[in-house]
Amino acid sequence: MMRGGLKSTKVRGGKLDSFSAREKLPARREPHWRAIEPGFALGYRRSAGKGGTWIARRYTSDGYPRIRYRALGAADDYAPADGTRVLTFAQAQECARAWLVEAARAEAGGVDVTQPYTVGDALDDYLSDYRTRGGRAEKETRQAIDVLIRPVLGSVQLAKLTHSQVKGFRDGLTKTGRRLRTQRGHEQKFKEIDINDPDQLRKRRATANRVFSTLRAALNHAHQCQHISSDSAWAAVKPFENTDAPRIRYLMDDEALRLVNACETSFRAILIAALLTGCRYGELIKMRVSDLNFDNSSIHIPFTKSGKPRDVALTDEGHEFFAQAVTGKVPNALVFLRSNGKPWKAAEQVRPLHVACEVAGIAPMISFHILRHTYASRLVRSGVPMAVIAAQLGHADIRVTSRHYAHLSPSYVADTVRTAFGYMGLNGNDL
Repeated sequence: MMRGGLKSTKVRGGKLDSFSAREKLPARREPHWRAIEPGFALGYRRSAGKGGTWIARRYTSDGYPRIRYRALGAADDYAPADGTRVLTFAQAQECARAWLVEAARAEAGGVDVTQPYTVGDALDDYLSDYRTRGGRAEKETRQAIDVLIRPVLGSVQLAKLTHSQVKGFRDGLTKTGRRLRTQRGHEQKFKEIDINDPDQLRKRRATANRVFSTLRAALNHAHQCQHISSDSAWAAVKPFENTDAPRIRYLMDDEALRLVNACETSFRAILIAALLTGCRYGELIKMRVSDLNFDNSSIHIPFTKSGKPRDVALTDEGHEFFAQAVTGKVPNALVFLRSNGKPWKAAEQVRPLHVACEVAGIAPMISFHILRHTYASRLVRSGVPMAVIAAQLGHADIRVTSRHYAHLSPSYVADTVRTAFGYMGLNGNDL
């Protein structure tokens, strides 16, 4: 039995449990349904040539609407299942049942009659809701939960969670260094930190704030769903203050040139592209020839961190660079490939960048994100308006841009004050 009294026995898929069977179904907006139990069904919506998606449906005894739906994720038609975004038929059933359990808890006033509701349950329910809402950083959120939050607080009953436990968890995060690459199946490794170093402490507090915000969001979600009657255990625990970096790191032109010259040829192309566009590494390795528009000298970035596509204007130097980079390539081809002809993957930029920093004498070594800072900083120092830079970088508004780069423009604050204040007409009066 599952928690909440629901049977966990999986139903036969019929025409849904394999891609070969689903492929024979007609493409339509109305899903193809398979009943799991009375009043509850799993659906498969097939789109022509695009694969399908899983949807759950349940009937309610009261309230409006009487029929409720939840999107669960993509079917493993053209991509391997990962248990999160892409699901097999069996995984889709598990997600559907988890939603049903969550709904049953809410309808019962947050009371689970089988087992106590724990912080781990709150984290699971929050992740499910986050995924349904289309959260932009699901992978990072799940990693923070699984590596940093769940091992410490996951087994604690939510009703027995105390203020001291939450505060102790927040404070403990400042004593843990950043995660290091660890072999799968082994205990997570962390970098050693010097808590007497003010800058290291500031960085750890900034990280603690990000992780704590995830915990607090999960607990608030549980409170809203009436799994706990009071938020007193965590409401009074506040994030650390003064954790923003006072200044960002960026490269001067001579440093950037040395770094470029120190790179291996295929990586050099990606590094130059970052310096000329401000694009993230993940955006560059997914960039295709068809994303480039040489008529108006711009690049369309369809997949961004915010989830909103953007267009990046190219300088003349950038136009010339990309025109040469895509010469002879078909529209659907990736712009940047490794020297062996294979695509670049996540985190494969770290090692060649560190090697290039050593050769070029760049100390301390920089991350790839510093190239984005370098691009933005150069624009700011050249007097480009913050709104234009925000659009190039894909920031939601200029507040983020201003927080990081306004200090680089000596006249930015003064110009903003003069423009906003206006003219009062006081001059000429007798004093």
